[in-house]
Amino acid sequence: MIKFYCKHCGQQIGVPAGFAGGEARCPKCKKKVFVPEAESAEPVADQSNISETRGGGKYAGFDRALFDIPKEDESASQVSNQGGMSKEEFEELRRRKNVLEKYPAEQIGKRKLPGFIDVFLYPVSFWGLVYLGIFIVTTLFLNTVGKIIPYYFACFFGVIVSVIKVLVVLFMFWYFAECVRDSVEGGLRAPKVIGDTPPLRDMFRQMVDIIVSLVIFFGPFFLYVFIARRAGIIFWLLLIYGIFLFPMALLSFVVFDSIAGLDPRLIYKSISNTFWQYCGLVLLFIAAVLVIGVLGQKASESGYMVILVHFAGIYLIFIAAHLLGRFYWKYQEKLKWDVPL
Repeated sequence: MIKFYCKHCGQQIGVPAGFAGGEARCPKCKKKVFVPEAESAEPVADQSNISETRGGGKYAGFDRALFDIPKEDESASQVSNQGGMSKEEFEELRRRKNVLEKYPAEQIGKRKLPGFIDVFLYPVSFWGLVYLGIFIVTTLFLNTVGKIIPYYFACFFGVIVSVIKVLVVLFMFWYFAECVRDSVEGGLRAPKVIGDTPPLRDMFRQMVDIIVSLVIFFGPFFLYVFIARRAGIIFWLLLIYGIFLFPMALLSFVVFDSIAGLDPRLIYKSISNTFWQYCGLVLLFIAAVLVIGVLGQKASESGYMVILVHFAGIYLIFIAAHLLGRFYWKYQEKLKWDVPL
């Protein structure tokens, strides 16, 4: 594994040795960076050392000699210089140090509230609420306006509404994946993505990726229901297959951002390495689906219930993304994924 820093934002990046000399994409700023050769990669602290940096001394994880740090602080140093460097390299490393020191504690997963409570507050940030408003209010507003607009404008307005809804859906799928990736890095609240939004084709590809994983794991179940139209042992086996494997498959697909994330060997090995913890994750997903199902049955009783179901569904999707990302963040040592970034 080659470890180095992003030259744009200072984020630590780790890629398999086979990617040396190529390009990778920074998981934080999304910009392309050059992967150095193994022997020329700058020494960096591992994740535990970076965590100690935020929780401990100001200069933990950096060589005192490089930054003219007083000698009395030398005991906190975790990394030594592996050789000389040019003036430009020295200034670049200094800049990276300053960037890393500004990262908030939330980025390394330190919760201020008990975990079970804090998880459900994931969308409760300024930008999280903004995006909730986009996903929920926009659709409801367009549906309401569509009912009162004069009939001679209905066709034209219908086209505009369809285009806006498509854009909102594309953004929602992409933002779901961004919430997973941000939680993988230790994020505790829904992230701000203004300025980092990719082209529409990338959003469309992200949506297709998620839909493909849904089809792979739930397609056999729905196909059987369509053909057999009855519940039996095959019905339940296919349903269990989809429910149990889908969360891990979705996590690996999003993290790897590649079809390689759907490798059955990777999925089964990951589940076996974290079996009991993963069972807890699956139970949380089942509980969320049951809540939506119960609310959905009552939606026809009141117009307010329709709004409540819509809100609860989007809110729980945010939380599901966070749970997936946090699962990787917490058990990455057991999962042992070498992710090409």
